[in-house]
Amino acid sequence: MPKTLKILPDFSIEMNLVGDSGLLVAGVDEVGRGTLAGPVVAAAAILPGPVPIEYESLVNDSKILSPATREKSFSWLVKWCVSYGVGACSAAEIDSIGIVASTKQAMLRAIAELDPQPDHLIIDALQLPAVSISQTSIVKADSHSQSVAAASIIAKVTRDKLMANVFEQEYPGYGFASHKGYGTEIHMLALKELGASPIHRQSFKPVRDLL
Repeated sequence: MPKTLKILPDFSIEMNLVGDSGLLVAGVDEVGRGTLAGPVVAAAAILPGPVPIEYESLVNDSKILSPATREKSFSWLVKWCVSYGVGACSAAEIDSIGIVASTKQAMLRAIAELDPQPDHLIIDALQLPAVSISQTSIVKADSHSQSVAAASIIAKVTRDKLMANVFEQEYPGYGFASHKGYGTEIHMLALKELGASPIHRQSFKPVRDLL
C-alpha cells in the first residue's frame, strides 16, 4: 500500500492575509479545555515568516507531536518567534465564568503579552469580539497555520510543565505529572480516594458528581 502523505501546516494562510505588506500576524490557540484539573492555557505567537524547511517537522498540531519533539520545538520557537505570549485561567475562574469564557480570557491575556502587537489574529475555532485586532477564525487552525501550530506547542509545553513540575508537587497522589489533569482511569481512581484538590474544576460533571 502507498504511504499516506503527512501534510504539515504551512504559512499560506498568513501570506494570503497580509502578503508582503510587513503586517504582523499572530496565531492563537489553547490547551486544557477538557481537563478535570488545572488551568486552561493559551498562547499567541508571531512568526518572522515561513518555518525553515529543516524545522518544518517540529511545527505541527501539538497533539500530534511526541513530548520530546514538543520540547525541542518549544525551545527553538521561543527563540525564533518575533514575539510570543502566554495566558491562563485557573480552575476557580473556569468554575465561575465557564470554560468558553475562560478560554477566551486566557487568549486575551496571551495576546496582551505580545510586543509588538499584531495586526491580525488567526484563532483556532473561536472569535474574540473583545479585542479590536482584525481576526480570522479557523477550525483546526493548528493543522493548517504554522503560527497557530506554534502557539499550540507553546501553550501545551507550558501547561504540561506547570502540571508536572508545580501541581504534582503541591497536590501529590493524583498523578498530574502523567495525565496532566485529563480524566484518565488513574486520575478518576485518585479523585475517588482523595477527593477534589483546589485545582480541580468543580463545575465539571465527573468532579461535581464526587463532591
